[in-house]
Amino acid sequence: MKVDIQPLLSDAHLDAQIRNSQRQLSLSISAVDENKEKSNLPLNLCLVLDRSGSMAEKPLEIVKQAAMTIVEKLTPRDRLSVIAFDHRAKVISPNQLVEDKAKIHKQIQTLMAEGGTAIDEGLKLGIREIAAGHRNTVSQIFLLTDGENEHGDDRRCLKLAQIASEYNITINTLGFGTYWNQDVLEQIADRAGGTLAYIEQPEQAVNVFSKLFTRAQSVGLTNAHLMMELMPRVRLAELKPVAQVYPDTIELPVQLEGNFFTVRLGDLMRNRSRVVLINLYINQLPPGKQQIAAVQIRYDNPAAGKEGLYSVVVPVEVEVQTKYQPAPDERVQQSILTLAKYRQTRIAETKLQQGDLIGAATMLQTAAKTALQLGDREGATILQTSATRLQTGEDLSEGERKKTRLVSKTILKD
Repeated sequence: MKVDIQPLLSDAHLDAQIRNSQRQLSLSISAVDENKEKSNLPLNLCLVLDRSGSMAEKPLEIVKQAAMTIVEKLTPRDRLSVIAFDHRAKVISPNQLVEDKAKIHKQIQTLMAEGGTAIDEGLKLGIREIAAGHRNTVSQIFLLTDGENEHGDDRRCLKLAQIASEYNITINTLGFGTYWNQDVLEQIADRAGGTLAYIEQPEQAVNVFSKLFTRAQSVGLTNAHLMMELMPRVRLAELKPVAQVYPDTIELPVQLEGNFFTVRLGDLMRNRSRVVLINLYINQLPPGKQQIAAVQIRYDNPAAGKEGLYSVVVPVEVEVQTKYQPAPDERVQQSILTLAKYRQTRIAETKLQQGDLIGAATMLQTAAKTALQLGDREGATILQTSATRLQTGEDLSEGERKKTRLVSKTILKD
């Protein structure tokens, strides 16, 4: 297994007469099977499930069904643990190799709805349990909740998510129903390299769990960090210079030291690239081919039991021309539009929180147009519908706010 890095510039040509140019660099990063074998890595999953009183009856029964569906997909090489939480947390099934599925099914069936909600208690116990089997595996937590963190501490949740990322544990968050805190669940997933999923209706739970499981199965390498050296006369943009735009849109924190920076990416998948967009400024360069950056990935290979491996160094070059001929790249433009849709929607949300309904509607309309340029018709429809409601003086329901957030982060047709 190795890392594949494909760099693309928004325009690989530079005008030798211009003193300062801006370029967007798109990096497509994935794991590649060198021997073409597609054996899955051992999984180390932890299901952290909300069993508070609001999950009573049908919601909890369907979540138990979804959890048992995951159990059936696991092999004896995989590990599983199950945590339940209300205002406290409890180990329902300890971290173990999946050798006795019937026993695990019985343990999941014992779940009963009661109490309040303390997400951080469930997350803390989940991290502790999954840590028992995290070496040489793909370690992922599925955290599901249907409510606000009424008995917990949101800041503690985010700190736990950061700790999980440092221990190479990915957290995927699943908002169930209507009244969960989208800001907290999104930040948990973003910090721990996972994805945010929305289960609007109970019947969707099995399908959403299965999609996340398939994504976990596709992981080939873990704990990936982007490492990039900028050549003289090249610098990062000052404000939010690095973002992931696929498969989900996330603003990525950067650790910058001089002309060198690192960004944590997390798991690398075999069949789906992580696409990272970097905003660069380039000072005037002499004519000819010039290197502006060097890219490398540090990663772990669980299949080989090796950590701290390095990919080959990939140079990023531009052609500096005395007679400039633009060479725009459509693929990078798509990445730019994807990030624009996300940021436009966030501006709309801020305006909505400030009570500026017209301003929010205008930005959502802009985001809808951007979605159409991307070919994201379903996303455009949701964004435009939300804009229209605001224009007529109506507020958005909790469900509509959550759909709006979701389509800002991804393209639903994928």
